[in-house]
Amino acid sequence: MAAAIVHGIILAFGLIVPLGAQNVFVFNQGALQPRFSRALPVVITAGICDTLLIVAAVSGVSLLVLTFGWLENIIFSIGIVFLLYIGWSLWRSNAASVQLDGERFTPKKQILFAASVSLLNPHAILDTIGVIGSNALNYAGDMRVAFTVTTIIVSWLWFLGLALAGKLFGKLDSSGKLMALLNKISALVVWGVAIYMAMRLWGNLHS
Repeated sequence: MAAAIVHGIILAFGLIVPLGAQNVFVFNQGALQPRFSRALPVVITAGICDTLLIVAAVSGVSLLVLTFGWLENIIFSIGIVFLLYIGWSLWRSNAASVQLDGERFTPKKQILFAASVSLLNPHAILDTIGVIGSNALNYAGDMRVAFTVTTIIVSWLWFLGLALAGKLFGKLDSSGKLMALLNKISALVVWGVAIYMAMRLWGNLHS
């Protein structure tokens, strides 16, 4: 049991720590919102989405994405559009005004964006299938449950800590200049993921 738990912790951190659109958006909202509680929608949405992906990967449901190439291409296409829009919104947002009133990223908008960068990112989906899904095959019964629950808990704790770190960063930036720069960097990261996905989609359509 202990081995499955340690295995789950290592794999979960290996998947979620690298800088990506999802992590950037959670950190960004933690920093931009006037109160930490206002960033909870993005934390909860990201946690729920990762939970769904992990459970799907362990149960084998997400293998449908690999089985049907057309389904993967549809997810790629929708994901690219969403990420381009998210990047544009981050690029043009005024950090100072968001810190004052929080209206730029409403709970509804946070949920929509967090869900899109989580569920409409084939790169993340395929990573979850390939890494967590395949490693879960090493366990059965209670061991597999422990492995799955561990990866889910680590995911939730990571997003919570990421938003808290963003909040601390935002407090250190009284002028708003660093947040304006963070918005630009976040937009570039999100656009970078969109470009990568576009290249993968192009390759799928011409293979």
